[in-house]
Amino acid sequence: MKLKEDLNPMLLLLFQVTVWLYSILAFLPSYLFSSVSESDAGLGSEQERAQRLKAHSVTGRPAGPYRAMGTTKRLVSSLHPGVDTLDKVFEDASRRFPDRDCLGTREVVMEEDERQSNGKVFKKVILGQYRWLSYAETHKAAARFGSGLAALGQRAHNNIAIFCETRAEWVIAAQACFMQNFPLVTLYSTLGGPAITHGLNETEVSHIITSRELLETRLKFILLEVPRLQHIIVVDDTPTKWPGYPRGISVHNMATVQELGTKPENVSRGRKQPMPSDIAVIMYTSGSTGIPKGVMISHSNIIAGITGMAERIPNLGENDTYIGYLPLAHVLELSAELVCVAHGCRIGYSSPQTLADQSTKIKKGSKGDTSVLQPTLMAAVPEIMDRIYKNVMTKVEEMSSAQRTLFTLAYNYKLEQLSKGHSTPLCDNLVFKKVRSLLGGKTRVLLSGGAPLSAATQRFMNVCFCCPVGQGYGLTETCGAGTISEMWDYSTGRVGGPLVCSEIKLKDWVEGCYHSTDTPNPRGEILIGGPNVTMGYYKNEAKNQDFFVDDNGQRWFCTGDIGEIHPDGCLKIIDRKKDLVKLQAGEYVSLGKVEAMLKNCPLIDNICAYANSDEMYVIGFVVPNQKHLLSLAEQYRIRGSWEELCNNAAMEEVVLQVITEAALSAQLERFEIPRKIRLSPDPWTPETGLVTDAFKLKRQQLKSKYQDDIERMYGGK
Repeated sequence: MKLKEDLNPMLLLLFQVTVWLYSILAFLPSYLFSSVSESDAGLGSEQERAQRLKAHSVTGRPAGPYRAMGTTKRLVSSLHPGVDTLDKVFEDASRRFPDRDCLGTREVVMEEDERQSNGKVFKKVILGQYRWLSYAETHKAAARFGSGLAALGQRAHNNIAIFCETRAEWVIAAQACFMQNFPLVTLYSTLGGPAITHGLNETEVSHIITSRELLETRLKFILLEVPRLQHIIVVDDTPTKWPGYPRGISVHNMATVQELGTKPENVSRGRKQPMPSDIAVIMYTSGSTGIPKGVMISHSNIIAGITGMAERIPNLGENDTYIGYLPLAHVLELSAELVCVAHGCRIGYSSPQTLADQSTKIKKGSKGDTSVLQPTLMAAVPEIMDRIYKNVMTKVEEMSSAQRTLFTLAYNYKLEQLSKGHSTPLCDNLVFKKVRSLLGGKTRVLLSGGAPLSAATQRFMNVCFCCPVGQGYGLTETCGAGTISEMWDYSTGRVGGPLVCSEIKLKDWVEGCYHSTDTPNPRGEILIGGPNVTMGYYKNEAKNQDFFVDDNGQRWFCTGDIGEIHPDGCLKIIDRKKDLVKLQAGEYVSLGKVEAMLKNCPLIDNICAYANSDEMYVIGFVVPNQKHLLSLAEQYRIRGSWEELCNNAAMEEVVLQVITEAALSAQLERFEIPRKIRLSPDPWTPETGLVTDAFKLKRQQLKSKYQDDIERMYGGK
């Protein structure tokens, strides 16, 4: 993005005068009235609130523990008195908001196969309006389904699995299990056969809830490897008969099980309500570092976590609409949706393939889910925000000179005003309205989690989507809760202060040279403590050493991430123990840092940095941006198909030169910059098994895939 100083001074002056006059005539009265009301309420301006202390060390020591201001005596663990289990959370919501829309699904109007110019066939859909279930209807559907499961032999405290895409039926099934005290085993829908088999056998499930597509494309082929499995419940309405499955396994439709739950003998059976300490979910991780681990999460753990998250979202209530499209098997999405349910919001379901008008599955000329739903709340992983950022900036580059200049003027002007805590209604309406419409036009809060968000992308989302980005930090082991930045804090590169449900300590990591006594800020391994810290790993005592209980009986988790605490109590993630590699010459390289810095390069869609301790330099595997790579190939007169270009040694050298320049601009050290690279013609998706559902790199799988290239780049052949 071009800086203001590079622009024509007369254009800049004219723009500022226009904005100044518009602000005075249209917005000065409302600004004055809002300032008076804020002053009366003791809130102060956004800038004043952003500069306030977020957390402080309750012991006065630089290592902490650090707690949010106002919770220095006691951490908060529940939203409402007596609402201490997840079934009670939903019962409370259905009592307070019985007729409000709860869960929404778009109807499929038409499906067709569309042949591309390269011969590939893509399935395209035209979708209609959202059809809604009210809170009362959702509660009734969950209660019936829970009774039906019990009638099929599912018992309290016995595990039940869900292996399904993000959709309304997932939530109905989960609430049914919470009501009946069935511990819910969650598995990512993109896991491979061995990982699914491992999770189902380790938890000894006899019942599993899934979709028709996942049953026919994944689950069907491993059924003989899961001997305890007896009942498969399919959430789709059709087909109603399932021939050809192994003897001893019954397949049922969800509607059939719900009908079973309405029979008088099953309704009268009653249910065993859960205790706060009972396991609600056994959430299997995405397996980014090996075999997926099952994290045992109690009802009280989740309630503490969503209590902390909800406190950071201003004015959360029944007028909000949330769009659900991330995997519900991921703690970020599950927690976000439970926060919404507890506050009477409506949740409309989507998928990455139908999210926007330009999404891959949406037929050209028809509307994506954000355009129809117009959500006010949205969660996203950095990978998705990075894609939006790069796509919009590519379109900006294609604008006429006048349009590009106006966009640049407005962007830089708004960036400056945001830093002062001011709004820019003229820029928002005239310049950024079209960009904002990509997410429906009404988004007021974006929550980012799952991985670090680059400063450039965060600034872009703040400016162009006209809403704050709350960057958060948490893990499955802490119910996704740890920190979230306050909505009026527009600083970048930080993840905010501790939530009201948790506290943070820094533990010295001598090998990495991180100490709580470091200046100017204390640094060390991040330890998270509080009622949101989970019960440990299921049947995996060897891994449970990362959890411990202090003298006060509070549970803590050692994250393996390295952070520093800023003077205002905000946390910044600066490294990860597992990502740190010591080169042969003794320099330490943070692979995650290298990747984060280089991902902002328009030529890079994805990158994995790799280093071997026996070698002198870093190498990299790169998924190039197709448009930029083809342009570069044309510039250097390198010809060939997409695959031929990615396998072309000359093309590798050209891309490496661009990456090196980007790395130097990002102020990476020379030893951190990849010396050699391998271009990948195929994107890394969860389906390939090379990234998780949150698009985190699976380093071991990437290493295996590119083993021959590693040997080549290190001179082995």
